[in-house]
Amino acid sequence: RDTNLPENLISNYKVGQIIQEKGFTDMTSIGGGLSGNFRYLIASAHAKDLSKFNPDSAKIGHFLLDTIAYFKVLDIYTIGNKTQVFLLNIPDNSLSLFKNSSSNLEEEITEKARKKFNDKNDTPLIADLQTENWKGRTKSPIGMNDNGELFFDDSKIKTEPFKRIEINIAEKTIKINKKPWWKIW
Repeated sequence: RDTNLPENLISNYKVGQIIQEKGFTDMTSIGGGLSGNFRYLIASAHAKDLSKFNPDSAKIGHFLLDTIAYFKVLDIYTIGNKTQVFLLNIPDNSLSLFKNSSSNLEEEITEKARKKFNDKNDTPLIADLQTENWKGRTKSPIGMNDNGELFFDDSKIKTEPFKRIEINIAEKTIKINKKPWWKIW
């Protein structure tokens, strides 16, 4: 999801921050060159594929998140004058968990997000994503109004001791605050 944002809006995003979008969140699954100075890369298991309902949506890989969506800002990455903010769509009943923890999976997908941004940064634009209609749907910042006022204050999320979560998909294990096997006396 590309747009043009002024620096005063971009600077409102902080890694680890939880934000809320009040409206629908339009995005595309088609990757191409950056059509503005700013890209939202969104990881979500809950986006609705609109191509099933509209052939025009299929052409542009149109996906949609419902209103009142929450995101964790995983990364802010800038190359030259172009910035990517990587957002993880999170369930509203898990805000405290995501605010007070980090995981190896977050780090792994962030690394992939940066590589994708490096690879796509100077590639050609996708013509179907340059229409006035699409640009109108994706021009607004996520999580704030056009004046930079955030829709959600994540400082109100209950603070707990920070947890480091190690997830091993192959072994189907999750370890929280894994203790080292050694001890310093």
